Amino acid sequence: MKRELTYAFIAIFCFLSFAKAQRHEIGVQLGMSNLVGDIGRTNYILQKPLGNVSENGLPFYGGVMYRMNFNPYQTVRLNVGFSNIQFDDRYAKENYRRMRQLRGTNSVISADLLFEYNFLPVNEEQTSMISPYIFAGVSGLYMDAVKAELTITNTSVQAKYKQEKAFTMGLPFGVGLKYKFNYNWALSGEFTFRPTFSDQVDYSMLKDGDVTVKSSLGKDQTAAIVQGFMDQRNIGNLNSKDWVNSATLILSYSFGRPPCYCK
Repeated sequence: MKRELTYAFIAIFCFLSFAKAQRHEIGVQLGMSNLVGDIGRTNYILQKPLGNVSENGLPFYGGVMYRMNFNPYQTVRLNVGFSNIQFDDRYAKENYRRMRQLRGTNSVISADLLFEYNFLPVNEEQTSMISPYIFAGVSGLYMDAVKAELTITNTSVQAKYKQEKAFTMGLPFGVGLKYKFNYNWALSGEFTFRPTFSDQVDYSMLKDGDVTVKSSLGKDQTAAIVQGFMDQRNIGNLNSKDWVNSATLILSYSFGRPPCYCK
């Protein structure tokens, strides 16, 4: 799945690059990112820095953006970005989370292919205009995930954890406001909500394939111990997946041959 998605993004990007009858935009995107999961706060946007900034960093999103405007209203967009995700039970509203006091960070690289619809013809050939817009699409996310190695003996069960890279998909959607302040330059602000297909962004869940076992016990006894470890280790709602959201500003520059908006 990861390889096929990469090939699809490359093919689409190459097609957009050679579509000379269209108008192109490139830009930079900066803002804040936050996680909605089983650990930490559950606010959907506007994450505040948590804990020690020198240790945890900032809840940061940074990326680059390419748009192709099919007409004054419709746009296809490709984003590639990096998110520093923070989650900390000490800042949660729920009492059981604050008492639990789990916390951590994750680094997420995302590639989003989006369709945008502007409510006003902001991509028309004018020097200035402002328009709200909505968007939705598909994401590929590359992140850290936790793996566990269990050592089981007659007297003890020891768990050793390590982080490895993992891939998942998402279905981003959101709203924004685009202000074209001269012929070439535009400034956009938007909220992106990115529900993923994973429950491992906050390390709250281990799947069967994430656990390796070294055991001196019999097969049935080992299986029972591993299952008990998994039941105790996994927390939260296992049917609710993690969301990686962002609130960002985009500064973009338009170039290329003006589009032919044929009717």
